[in-house]
Amino acid sequence: MGFLQGKTAIITGGGRSVLSNGKCGSIGYGIATAYAKEGCNLVLTGRNMNKLEAAQEELERLYGIEVLPLQVDVTAGADNEENIFKAVMKAHERFGNIQVLINNAQASASGVPLESHSTEQFDLAIYSGLYAAFYYMKACYPFLTMSKGTVINFASGAGLFGNFGQCAYAAAKEGIRGLSRVAATEWGKYGINVNVICPLAWTVQLENFKRDFPEAFAANVHMPPAGHYADTETEIGRACVQLAGPDFKYMNGETLTLEGGMGLRP
Repeated sequence: MGFLQGKTAIITGGGRSVLSNGKCGSIGYGIATAYAKEGCNLVLTGRNMNKLEAAQEELERLYGIEVLPLQVDVTAGADNEENIFKAVMKAHERFGNIQVLINNAQASASGVPLESHSTEQFDLAIYSGLYAAFYYMKACYPFLTMSKGTVINFASGAGLFGNFGQCAYAAAKEGIRGLSRVAATEWGKYGINVNVICPLAWTVQLENFKRDFPEAFAANVHMPPAGHYADTETEIGRACVQLAGPDFKYMNGETLTLEGGMGLRP
């Protein structure tokens, strides 16, 4: 029996993406794999239904868990709060209570200087990241209260260090970090654990960033001291598994960085 047997986790941005070398290049899918290996049923949301269904097929076949893929696209002008509420209710109807919410989804126009950023590009980052986290947390709150559950939100070193060409992305991620700290303060009394991870993993997005904006990549992305970028499953995914456990409740409200081989560092 796995560590999370019979529990349910919602993972946003959970579709399967593949790197040029054929390996999985999605943090959301790496987390989903780590949770599936522990017996956790999954609700995977995202914009691309093909990627979500590819994740469903592989995870159910390999690990014998159930996966509910749901297409949810958080954008300016949409009824995002209602759409996310409906998605969370579908998760509840399928699996019952919800123990874990992982806000991983994020889109952005990286490599564009602040003075050249358009309102549409800024909205892309704020809606897909910050607003999405806000609405998912609100919708999941009643179920997390009942389960004394866990929220894991994803921020970034781009916000911590002010990366060139990532103003909207950094703003969204810092907003998520602030939102998470408030939630940890307000929800801790209900037994809800809220933490933030700032990862550095080799993903499709990072691979594309290096290809499309080599100068910005060289200025912003530095190899961790261990000499490799974090693995989406065995490092980031396993960290998310640990944060869902009772041994990590004392870390409520912490911001954690996860770099290749470096483990969890408050």
